[in-house]
Amino acid sequence: MTKQLLVELGLEEMPAYTVTPSMKQLRDRMVSFLTDNRLSYERVEMFSTPRRLAVRVSGLPDRQEDLTEDFRGPSKKIALDTDGNFTKAAQGFVRGKGLTVDAIRFEEEKGEEYVYVTKQEAGRSLEDLVAGIPAILEAMTFPVNMHWASNSFEYIRPVHTFTVLIDDTSFTLPFLDIESSRTSRGHRFLGHDVSIQSAATYEDDLRDVYVITDATERENRIIEQIRELEKAYNVSVEIDEALLNEVLNLVEYPTAFIGRFDEKYLDIPEEVLVTSMKTHQRYFVVRDASGKLLPYFVSVRNGNDQFLDNVVKGNQKVLVARLEDAEFFWREDQRLDIEELVAKLQQVTFHEKIGSLYDHMSRTRAIAALVADLAELSDSDKADLDRASQIYKFDLLTGMVGEFDELQGLMGEKYALLAGENPRVATAIREHYLPNSSDGELPDSKVGAVLAIADKLDTILSFFSVRLIPSGSNDPYALRRATQGIVRILDKFGWDIALDSLLDALYALSFDSLTYQNQAEVLDFVRGRVEKMIDKGVSKDIVAAVLASSTFVVRDLIESAQALADKSKDADYKPAIEALARVFNLADKVEETHPVDTSLFENASETAFYEAVEALHFGHEASDNVAQLFALTPVITDFFDNTMVMVDDEKLKTNRLALLKALADKAGQLAKFNQISSK
Repeated sequence: MTKQLLVELGLEEMPAYTVTPSMKQLRDRMVSFLTDNRLSYERVEMFSTPRRLAVRVSGLPDRQEDLTEDFRGPSKKIALDTDGNFTKAAQGFVRGKGLTVDAIRFEEEKGEEYVYVTKQEAGRSLEDLVAGIPAILEAMTFPVNMHWASNSFEYIRPVHTFTVLIDDTSFTLPFLDIESSRTSRGHRFLGHDVSIQSAATYEDDLRDVYVITDATERENRIIEQIRELEKAYNVSVEIDEALLNEVLNLVEYPTAFIGRFDEKYLDIPEEVLVTSMKTHQRYFVVRDASGKLLPYFVSVRNGNDQFLDNVVKGNQKVLVARLEDAEFFWREDQRLDIEELVAKLQQVTFHEKIGSLYDHMSRTRAIAALVADLAELSDSDKADLDRASQIYKFDLLTGMVGEFDELQGLMGEKYALLAGENPRVATAIREHYLPNSSDGELPDSKVGAVLAIADKLDTILSFFSVRLIPSGSNDPYALRRATQGIVRILDKFGWDIALDSLLDALYALSFDSLTYQNQAEVLDFVRGRVEKMIDKGVSKDIVAAVLASSTFVVRDLIESAQALADKSKDADYKPAIEALARVFNLADKVEETHPVDTSLFENASETAFYEAVEALHFGHEASDNVAQLFALTPVITDFFDNTMVMVDDEKLKTNRLALLKALADKAGQLAKFNQISSK
């Protein structure tokens, strides 16, 4: 008969963002533990609340499977000495397997005999194996840890209870500063300590003390309760997925409720109201059927519906205090002058080693002008870009952004419009922050895109110049995200801007505030971000070859890599790569470029090769470019079959190498083909 294993760890409240990943980590570690211990199972269930992590395994056998494993050792001539006795090599081999030489047998393999032994190990009982469970919990990693009491160890939060059950049998195992037992803790205010009767009754035992252990069940309860409120009040509640995940990891027994605020606060920009409710109070936003914001909010209480009116009043009071602040800042900020705020940015530090925000904006303005030319922006776009680059950080000194820093850029756009700025300038002020996450929204306007690129470029170059460079997973200034943002924007707009050439131009700029340094490191750093953007299905050799190409235009790199990956499935791929690799290997020997002299050709193969290279012209479609190049395979093969390149005649050799170099230079725009494996 199969068994159930339950493991629960009870802690102080964990940060909401850590609960779900920690629950999944515990499940994965338990699955690895079962596999490593040769234990079959039917199902693994996860449970979590802010104060507990748990896993239950069903369908476990009484004991692990018996182990029978064959091992091959040294050959017979090494295992036996001249007298037929086992050598130290043979003795050491069997000793390492926990056996004696009596277990040795010889088996023939490819005409030679080898030592073989069979190791048999009886399966241990499930009860014996649970002693390894504390090690699973000790091995868990978290983004934050803490010490408590006088302990030397640290964990995500202090641990209060630890439960290990097989069916209804409890085990006493040490973990950190406690021992396991049946005892778990109920809801902090509504419940009490509870004894878990068995692995099967886990959810019911805790439900009796106001704890819903199943995160999916809590989520469904929240959604159902919100839907009931929608019907009762004839409203539509905006259930943001990220907010929902956060809320369900803040409560153990959810009860949703609706509150309201004065309609006068609807005069404040919607972004401010939504930020106040969602980000600061973790409230769900309420709208009417047409999507218009209503003076209501929905929240979720960690408890039942008793005295809910008091809870509603308390939440309304807290929200109104925030909205009063927002209303005050909205009114007062409109009295500020943009130019005065920009001037004050000279006293605001961007970074103590780099200078002020005003200096940062000045450098960004110069970079933006350069990028605008490369992106071929119109004169009107350039004028808007120049104006935006002069003022785009002004809103950092407004009261609203000081209180709600999540609104930087958004408030800049609104205040710029109120001050009479061109709408395209205002939009660029908002968009220069984009993307604000690795896969976040990108700018839609060209002016905003160029300003975003320029702002991020100065940030990266400035920090690299003062040796504040990301290392390992440490990236306190989000330079990887900024670089990926640049790459994604260039890819979206399809601008043929070679990043290596752009960096050359930037390092030629001169500023009073800062001198850019460490160009090679910046280029490698940017190249690494482009590598991350290339599809995971592309082989590493193709990625490396494309990144080694002579062109560093983001769109071309990504599309060339994908085109080569797609082509790798075709029959003509291997011969084409081999032919091109041969061209590149010889072309790499050319130290000085010479023009091709057609009068030195000695056969028709040279002429055909030359004409094919002259006719090779790449367009914007990477797949067409690869097809053109691969179509040259017969011409390249014929050339090598009929032409000796490295001849004694220096003129002929130089001319033939120049011919190969001409093709390598063109093909090198796509990839360094001798870095691609043809196997």
